[in-house]
Amino acid sequence: MPQFENKVVLVTGAGKGTGRKLAEAFAAHGAKVAANDVSPVNVEQVVAGITGQGGQARAFVEDIAKKVGVQALVNAVLEAWGRIDILINQANVEPVMPLLEMDEWDWHRVLDVNLTGAFLLTQSVGRVMRAQGGGIILNLIPLAGHTETGHAAYAASKLGLLGLTRLAAEELAPYGIRVHAVGTGLTEAARAENQAGETVATVLSLCEPSQPPRIVTLK
Repeated sequence: MPQFENKVVLVTGAGKGTGRKLAEAFAAHGAKVAANDVSPVNVEQVVAGITGQGGQARAFVEDIAKKVGVQALVNAVLEAWGRIDILINQANVEPVMPLLEMDEWDWHRVLDVNLTGAFLLTQSVGRVMRAQGGGIILNLIPLAGHTETGHAAYAASKLGLLGLTRLAAEELAPYGIRVHAVGTGLTEAARAENQAGETVATVLSLCEPSQPPRIVTLK
Protein backbone atom coordinates (compact mmCIF):
# COMPACT_ATOMS: atom_id res chain seq x y z
CA MET A 1 0.00 0.00 0.00
CA PRO A 2 1.38 3.45 -0.90
CA GLN A 3 2.60 5.42 2.12
CA PHE A 4 -0.10 8.12 1.95
CA GLU A 5 -2.92 6.30 0.21
CA ASN A 6 -6.28 8.04 0.74
CA LYS A 7 -4.65 10.82 2.76
CA VAL A 8 -5.65 14.35 1.76
CA VAL A 9 -2.62 16.63 1.74
CA LEU A 10 -2.94 20.39 1.35
CA VAL A 11 0.26 22.02 0.08
CA THR A 12 0.42 25.81 -0.15
CA GLY A 13 2.82 27.44 -2.59
CA ALA A 14 2.66 24.29 -4.70
CA GLY A 15 3.17 26.04 -8.03
CA LYS A 16 6.94 25.87 -8.06
CA GLY A 17 10.09 25.15 -6.10
CA THR A 18 9.88 23.13 -2.91
CA GLY A 19 6.09 23.29 -2.87
CA ARG A 20 5.89 21.70 -6.29
CA LYS A 21 8.34 18.97 -5.32
CA LEU A 22 6.37 18.20 -2.18
CA ALA A 23 3.06 18.05 -4.07
CA GLU A 24 4.55 15.66 -6.60
CA ALA A 25 6.15 13.51 -3.92
CA PHE A 26 2.97 13.14 -1.88
CA ALA A 27 1.02 12.28 -5.01
CA ALA A 28 3.61 9.69 -6.00
CA HIS A 29 3.04 8.05 -2.62
CA GLY A 30 -0.70 7.77 -3.05
CA ALA A 31 -2.00 11.00 -1.50
CA LYS A 32 -4.81 13.14 -2.79
CA VAL A 33 -3.03 16.44 -3.22
CA ALA A 34 -4.77 19.78 -2.83
CA ALA A 35 -2.27 22.01 -4.60
CA ASN A 36 -2.65 25.66 -3.68
CA ASP A 37 -1.03 28.72 -5.20
CA VAL A 38 -1.96 32.31 -5.92
CA SER A 39 -1.02 31.84 -9.59
CA PRO A 40 -3.29 29.51 -11.59
CA VAL A 41 -0.78 28.94 -14.39
CA ASN A 42 1.92 27.25 -12.34
CA VAL A 43 -0.29 25.20 -10.06
CA GLU A 44 -2.45 23.92 -12.90
CA GLN A 45 0.70 22.70 -14.64
CA VAL A 46 1.70 20.86 -11.49
CA VAL A 47 -1.70 19.21 -11.21
CA ALA A 48 -1.68 18.27 -14.90
CA GLY A 49 1.70 16.62 -14.43
CA ILE A 50 0.52 14.67 -11.40
CA THR A 51 -2.72 13.45 -12.97
CA GLY A 52 -0.85 12.63 -16.17
CA GLN A 53 1.21 10.19 -14.13
CA GLY A 54 -1.88 8.59 -12.66
CA GLY A 55 -1.88 10.55 -9.42
CA GLN A 56 -4.70 12.41 -7.72
CA ALA A 57 -4.50 16.19 -7.45
CA ARG A 58 -6.62 19.30 -7.81
CA ALA A 59 -5.66 22.95 -8.11
CA PHE A 60 -7.01 25.45 -5.60
CA VAL A 61 -6.18 29.05 -6.47
CA GLU A 62 -6.48 31.31 -3.43
CA ASP A 63 -4.41 33.97 -1.65
CA ILE A 64 -3.64 32.41 1.73
CA ALA A 65 -2.53 35.78 3.14
CA LYS A 66 -6.21 36.70 3.53
CA LYS A 67 -8.72 35.06 5.86
CA VAL A 68 -11.41 34.99 3.19
CA GLY A 69 -9.02 33.16 0.85
CA VAL A 70 -8.04 30.66 3.53
CA GLN A 71 -11.65 29.89 4.40
CA ALA A 72 -12.54 29.48 0.74
CA LEU A 73 -9.55 27.17 0.25
CA VAL A 74 -10.35 24.96 3.23
CA ASN A 75 -14.03 24.76 2.31
CA ALA A 76 -13.20 23.84 -1.29
CA VAL A 77 -10.84 21.05 -0.22
CA LEU A 78 -13.44 19.68 2.19
CA GLU A 79 -16.08 19.82 -0.51
CA ALA A 80 -13.79 17.90 -2.86
CA TRP A 81 -12.48 15.24 -0.48
CA GLY A 82 -14.23 15.60 2.87
CA ARG A 83 -11.15 15.89 5.07
CA ILE A 84 -7.61 17.25 5.40
CA ASP A 85 -5.03 14.91 6.92
CA ILE A 86 -1.84 16.86 6.33
CA LEU A 87 -1.19 20.59 5.93
CA ILE A 88 2.11 21.79 4.47
CA ASN A 89 2.66 25.53 4.97
CA GLN A 90 5.15 26.23 2.20
CA ALA A 91 3.91 29.42 0.53
CA ASN A 92 6.34 32.29 1.00
CA VAL A 93 7.62 35.47 -0.58
CA GLU A 94 11.12 36.83 -0.14
CA PRO A 95 11.82 40.26 -1.62
CA VAL A 96 15.37 41.51 -1.17
CA MET A 97 15.39 45.08 0.07
CA PRO A 98 17.69 47.00 2.47
CA LEU A 99 15.91 47.74 5.72
CA LEU A 100 16.14 51.52 5.36
CA GLU A 101 14.75 51.38 1.82
CA MET A 102 11.97 48.85 2.41
CA ASP A 103 8.46 49.89 1.45
CA GLU A 104 5.74 49.30 4.04
CA TRP A 105 3.74 47.32 1.49
CA ASP A 106 6.63 44.86 0.99
CA TRP A 107 6.98 44.41 4.75
CA HIS A 108 3.29 43.68 5.21
CA ARG A 109 3.10 41.36 2.21
CA VAL A 110 6.00 39.24 3.45
CA LEU A 111 4.55 38.88 6.94
CA ASP A 112 1.02 38.36 5.60
CA VAL A 113 2.07 35.47 3.35
CA ASN A 114 4.86 33.88 5.36
CA LEU A 115 3.47 34.20 8.86
CA THR A 116 -0.17 35.30 8.91
CA GLY A 117 -1.06 32.84 6.16
CA ALA A 118 0.47 29.99 8.14
CA PHE A 119 -1.40 31.11 11.24
CA LEU A 120 -4.75 31.34 9.44
CA LEU A 121 -4.29 27.92 7.86
CA THR A 122 -3.12 26.35 11.11
CA GLN A 123 -6.21 27.73 12.81
CA SER A 124 -8.73 26.78 10.12
CA VAL A 125 -7.27 23.39 9.27
CA GLY A 126 -6.55 22.75 12.95
CA ARG A 127 -10.27 23.02 13.66
CA VAL A 128 -10.98 20.52 10.90
CA MET A 129 -8.34 18.16 12.27
CA ARG A 130 -9.68 18.52 15.81
CA ALA A 131 -13.09 17.38 14.57
CA GLN A 132 -11.46 14.50 12.68
CA GLY A 133 -9.50 13.37 15.72
CA GLY A 134 -6.03 14.34 14.50
CA GLY A 135 -3.72 15.35 11.69
CA ILE A 136 -0.31 16.74 10.84
CA ILE A 137 0.76 20.33 10.23
CA LEU A 138 4.24 20.98 8.91
CA ASN A 139 5.82 24.41 8.45
CA LEU A 140 8.74 25.01 6.10
CA ILE A 141 11.27 27.46 7.54
CA PRO A 142 14.22 27.91 5.17
CA LEU A 143 16.50 30.50 6.77
CA ALA A 144 19.90 29.51 5.43
CA GLY A 145 21.09 32.27 3.11
CA HIS A 146 18.27 34.56 4.17
CA THR A 147 19.68 36.22 7.27
CA GLU A 148 22.00 38.68 5.58
CA THR A 149 21.33 42.27 4.50
CA GLY A 150 18.13 42.70 2.53
CA HIS A 151 16.14 39.89 4.15
CA ALA A 152 14.89 41.59 7.31
CA ALA A 153 11.20 41.01 6.60
CA TYR A 154 11.76 37.43 5.48
CA ALA A 155 13.86 36.54 8.53
CA ALA A 156 11.34 38.18 10.85
CA SER A 157 8.49 36.20 9.30
CA LYS A 158 10.30 32.88 9.47
CA LEU A 159 11.51 33.30 13.02
CA GLY A 160 7.94 34.21 13.90
CA LEU A 161 6.82 31.01 12.22
CA LEU A 162 9.33 29.07 14.29
CA GLY A 163 7.76 30.46 17.45
CA LEU A 164 4.26 29.76 16.16
CA THR A 165 5.26 26.16 15.43
CA ARG A 166 6.52 25.59 18.95
CA LEU A 167 3.40 26.98 20.61
CA ALA A 168 1.01 25.34 18.16
CA ALA A 169 2.65 21.97 18.77
CA GLU A 170 1.96 22.32 22.48
CA GLU A 171 -1.58 23.63 22.14
CA LEU A 172 -2.78 21.19 19.50
CA ALA A 173 -1.20 18.02 20.87
CA PRO A 174 -4.23 17.17 23.05
CA TYR A 175 -6.32 16.96 19.86
CA GLY A 176 -4.01 14.46 18.23
CA ILE A 177 -2.54 17.11 15.94
CA ARG A 178 1.23 17.00 15.45
CA VAL A 179 2.91 20.24 14.42
CA HIS A 180 6.42 20.14 12.97
CA ALA A 181 8.90 22.52 11.38
CA VAL A 182 11.56 21.63 8.84
CA GLY A 183 14.09 24.31 8.08
CA THR A 184 17.63 25.29 7.33
CA GLY A 185 19.79 27.76 9.18
CA LEU A 186 17.67 27.45 12.33
CA THR A 187 20.49 26.58 14.70
CA GLU A 188 22.31 29.85 14.15
CA ALA A 189 19.29 32.09 13.64
CA ALA A 190 17.27 30.79 16.59
CA ARG A 191 20.07 30.34 19.10
CA ALA A 192 18.99 31.90 22.40
CA GLU A 193 20.72 32.64 25.67
CA ASN A 194 18.53 31.83 28.66
CA GLN A 195 18.54 34.53 31.27
CA ALA A 196 16.43 34.91 34.40
CA GLY A 197 15.10 38.39 35.04
CA GLU A 198 12.36 40.90 34.31
CA THR A 199 11.65 42.16 30.82
CA VAL A 200 12.39 45.82 31.56
CA ALA A 201 15.66 45.08 33.32
CA THR A 202 16.80 42.80 30.53
CA VAL A 203 15.95 45.33 27.82
CA LEU A 204 17.81 48.05 29.66
CA SER A 205 20.89 45.87 30.14
CA LEU A 206 20.92 44.91 26.46
CA CYS A 207 20.80 48.57 25.49
CA GLU A 208 24.08 49.28 27.22
CA PRO A 209 26.85 50.06 24.69
CA SER A 210 29.09 47.28 25.98
CA GLN A 211 26.57 44.53 25.22
CA PRO A 212 27.15 42.39 22.10
CA PRO A 213 24.16 41.39 19.93
CA ARG A 214 22.24 38.53 21.56
CA ILE A 215 18.90 36.79 21.48
CA VAL A 216 17.68 36.32 25.02
CA THR A 217 14.82 34.24 26.35
CA LEU A 218 13.55 34.99 29.83
CA LYS A 219 12.85 32.12 32.19
